[in-house]
Amino acid sequence: MGLLSKKDAKLITDPLADNNPITIQVLGICSALAITAELKAAIVMAISVMAVLSVGNVVISLMRNVIPSKIRIIVQLVVVAALVIIVNLILKAFAYQLSKTLSVFVGLIITNCIIMGRFEAFALGNGPWRSFLDGIGNAAGYGIILIIVAFFRELLGSGTLLGIPVLGDPISKTGLYAFGYENNGFMLLSPMALIVLGIIIWVQRSRNKDLIED
Repeated sequence: MGLLSKKDAKLITDPLADNNPITIQVLGICSALAITAELKAAIVMAISVMAVLSVGNVVISLMRNVIPSKIRIIVQLVVVAALVIIVNLILKAFAYQLSKTLSVFVGLIITNCIIMGRFEAFALGNGPWRSFLDGIGNAAGYGIILIIVAFFRELLGSGTLLGIPVLGDPISKTGLYAFGYENNGFMLLSPMALIVLGIIIWVQRSRNKDLIED
C-alpha cells in the first residue's frame, strides 16, 4: 500500500486544478495581483505560504480538541502570526533584498483568506496528517497560479525570468529586440495581473465545463 491513500492524494491534487484556491474559490487574489511582477518574488511567496499553511494546519489540528469555540479565531490568528514572524525573520536573514521587495505582503499572509479558511474548514475537523496534506495541496495550488502569472508578467514586461535576460538586450538591441520587439510596460502594472489571471480562469473553465457556474 502506498504512503497516500486515494482519498489523501486528492487533498493534494484537487487544489492544483478543479478546486484551486485562487481560480475556483477566488481566495488570495490580492497577493496574486501585488507581487507577481517578478517571478522570484512569486516563488518565495508561494514557498512562504506553503510553510505557514502546512505547519499551521498541523498545529491547529493538534489543538482542535482543546480550543474553546468562542476564541478559536483568535487562536488561529496567533498561530499564523507566529509562523509568519518566523518566515519573515528567515527571509530577512537569508534573502534581505527579496524580503524588502515582498515588504508588507509577507505580513499580510496572516490575513490570507486561504490560510484562515483551511484552518476553519479543515484543520479543526481532521487529524494532523490529513491537515498537513491539505495545507500542502492548497498552498501548491495557490503557488502555481502565482508562478504562472509572474512568469508571463516578468517575461513580457521586463524580458527577463528570475532577473536573467532571456529575450536579449533592449539597450544594445540583441535577440528579439533586434527585430523591433519592445517590452510591454503594462504587464508590470497590477491591472495586467488581473487580466492574466482572468485568462487562466477562462482557459481552466473552457477545458472543464463542470466548473462553469449556472
